[in-house]
Amino acid sequence: MSYLADIKSVEKLNRLIEVCRQNLYALDENLIRRAFEYSWNAHVKGKPRASGEPYFSHPYEVALVVAKEIPLDDVSVAAALLHDVVEDTPYDIKSIRSDFGNEIAEIVDGVTKISGAVESHELTRAENYRKMLLGMAKDVRVILVKFADRLHNMRTLAFLRPEKQERIARETLEIYAPLAHRFGLAKVKWEFEDLAFKYLNQSDYEYISRKLNAKRKEREAYVRKFIQPIRMRLEENNLEFEITGRPKHLYSIYNKMVKREKPIEEIYDLFAVRVILDTTDKNECFSVYGIVSEIYTPVPERFKDYISVPKQNGYQSIHTTVVGPEGKMVEVQIRTKQMDEVAERGVAAHWKYKEGVKESDQNLEAWISWVREILEQPSAGEETPTSFIEGFKLDLYQDEIYVFTPKGELQILPRGATPVDFAFEIHSQIGTHCVGAKVNGRIVPLNTKLNSGDQIEIIISSSQNVNPDWEKFVVSRKAKAHIRRWLNEEARKKASDGEEIWAKKLKKHKLSLSEEDFGKLLHDFKFDNPQKFYVAISEGDLDPDKTINQFNEQKQQRDTQESGKPAHTFVEIARKASEGIVVDGSRTEWKISYAKCCNPIPGDEIVGFVTTGEGIKVHRKNCPNLARLEAASKERIVDANWPGESSGFFVAGVSVSGLDRPGILTEITHSISSYQNTSIRSVTAEVKNTIFEAQIIIYVRDKEHLDRLIDKLRKVTGVTRVERISTDTSGRGTYA
Repeated sequence: MSYLADIKSVEKLNRLIEVCRQNLYALDENLIRRAFEYSWNAHVKGKPRASGEPYFSHPYEVALVVAKEIPLDDVSVAAALLHDVVEDTPYDIKSIRSDFGNEIAEIVDGVTKISGAVESHELTRAENYRKMLLGMAKDVRVILVKFADRLHNMRTLAFLRPEKQERIARETLEIYAPLAHRFGLAKVKWEFEDLAFKYLNQSDYEYISRKLNAKRKEREAYVRKFIQPIRMRLEENNLEFEITGRPKHLYSIYNKMVKREKPIEEIYDLFAVRVILDTTDKNECFSVYGIVSEIYTPVPERFKDYISVPKQNGYQSIHTTVVGPEGKMVEVQIRTKQMDEVAERGVAAHWKYKEGVKESDQNLEAWISWVREILEQPSAGEETPTSFIEGFKLDLYQDEIYVFTPKGELQILPRGATPVDFAFEIHSQIGTHCVGAKVNGRIVPLNTKLNSGDQIEIIISSSQNVNPDWEKFVVSRKAKAHIRRWLNEEARKKASDGEEIWAKKLKKHKLSLSEEDFGKLLHDFKFDNPQKFYVAISEGDLDPDKTINQFNEQKQQRDTQESGKPAHTFVEIARKASEGIVVDGSRTEWKISYAKCCNPIPGDEIVGFVTTGEGIKVHRKNCPNLARLEAASKERIVDANWPGESSGFFVAGVSVSGLDRPGILTEITHSISSYQNTSIRSVTAEVKNTIFEAQIIIYVRDKEHLDRLIDKLRKVTGVTRVERISTDTSGRGTYA
């Protein structure tokens, strides 16, 4: 019987074509009709599904999912209609190839192979996994059709036996949900997880559902209450925006309860509020953050700025958690429309960050973005999905390999992985105590690169520990992390021993080193950090006695060469900053010079002495020579002060030093300027290897003002010394 003789089937076809028209950029309606008729005729005499519906209802619903929820092209829809023909009817792949061509035949063949690999109950057989990979490698649409197939199966899982429900649900949670995550199909992933959760842990699923339903109206009211003041402020600022409360899916809530060991009543972040701005100015996102933070108290440690520093995949957004009404914490995400489009296009950065899923490399991220571009409808004049997808062949896991344990359990590793990577993938203790390996029954070196399909057996010994050389050839993040953790722990133990030895030697030499001197010592002896220095002492690679003697010699040379340099630099800058001297209450045109006997600097109390031929020479009021000059020529003494004093400020110099790190100068200047709006006149800074040194000229009201600033600067991370720059009576530079 032709499908045309069945009124319901004609209605189904018309509905499918209409959905395709709404979602696909280009559409060959005749192709859809032919595929529909072919599938209907192939399945019409088949046994019904467990739900009692004709089997054709399944490929039809899968085609609807492909057309509406994962829209790609008409070829994918046709392949979805035909995807079960080879497996469940007398028709074979040759027939499909003959009637529909190689492209559709390859997709159907790939979907069939994936089904056979995953659902054969023989997941430990490498050959089945090879079939699965080959199917995905030939055309990306293979896995997308398979997603739609699995999605409809999960939606109708209630009609199967409990044991089959559990098997399919577990496959979905362990295989399909992570794959959908990698493709960036967030809604598909969420539905996979929630439906799998429903059948794998029905009691918890129903418990959470009941709790959420019971509080749904209350929760929606809370969201409205939370959003209202934000909405009003954004409108007052004439911003174009959308603001919504996004509920989190059940499986996510369940994981929060397990991870935090709390009941659902104590899980407040059951939803996230998202603000999407219709602008190209990313600075408006920060303005909105400021508005939200004024309305609700932010939780500082839960602020993430992915706009200034985007995720590796290009994801941009501001994430902040604030304390809303009734003391409940609410997550708020702020982004522009363009940022939202990138986030929703499938790079899946938001969920990757939350779940701690292994980060994929740039090639895979670019590939996922490319795939999702195909799913979007191009504008007029752009390349159509059909033409773009021509020749689009890419192995989903081109940079991963599939290997197996002796029992046939699958392990996925990065390409280039070795037996040591495999050992740590199994268990950290197996990796730590690994002494050898067999690959496919043959003993191989531990740095041997593995290939897909290899079966690996690890040989361990309780006396074996991590070999530092392993770090040179392992490639997996897990292996590197465990090796480094073990090596760091060993280094800490050795460093502790070395530090004890060093302390005893310093005591023996009656020497005490400041943090600055210790930093210089590390640089002189070419050590990146104190730990490496102490380890070298512990292992006998460095003689502490010789080190102390050598450092003392170098320090004496340095002190001789650099004595007074910072202070004299300050004297020159500070005097220039003062722009002259005020004599008898007004600026003078007289030539001004400074007495070398007391070397006055801004901030010192001063007087002037009228000389013959040298103008007015400025002395400190406490200058030892001033009393003699006053006794001899009192009439030549004139009142003098620094020009800044007339406005209640004087110039001071501060020397700051410590271990250099990114941003330290910014923090130092911010600490100064943020205290009573202190003005900074000039800054000179330099870094000598790991030691940061700066001389800062500032305007202060009085000594207390200066002392408070010095106390603030000493609290800046990395700063080891802060002193006021002064001079002694001989004019030699010192720190007061």
